[in-house]
Amino acid sequence: MTTTTPDSLSEAQRDALLAQAREAAHSAYAPYSKFHVGAALLMGDGSVVTGANVENASYGLSLCAETVAVAKILSQPGEAGRLVAVAVTGGAPGHPGEGMVVTPCGRCRQMLNEVAQLGGTDPVVWSDGADGVLEEPLSVLIPHAFGPANLA
Repeated sequence: MTTTTPDSLSEAQRDALLAQAREAAHSAYAPYSKFHVGAALLMGDGSVVTGANVENASYGLSLCAETVAVAKILSQPGEAGRLVAVAVTGGAPGHPGEGMVVTPCGRCRQMLNEVAQLGGTDPVVWSDGADGVLEEPLSVLIPHAFGPANLA
């Protein structure tokens, strides 16, 4: 079985993952902010897990798209796998990726770090917007992160 790594990803794979994030954004439940966010997480086995933001009238209970995707991964039986890449996009309903570049918030960076540390990876994070795609390793977005290894 071939294992996907951040270094082995092509521009076509990046674009495909961003397209899946945009598609996920169309499923967002965002009646308050009217800001739809989608995330697509590429695992080492080639599978992709998506999520969309879910708002709540009690704003603090809202869930970001990345958090929804991470919850899907960690709530499935078996190993979390190896997180290879993350694509995030957002914008007005029906127009994800057409506004400013959207990066994961601090909470989401921490949630993504948990999955990355479980699989021993430093996934690439692609965030897109009208001005193009920002590409950074997760370790750059959350330097000196706290995770499972800190609790050993």
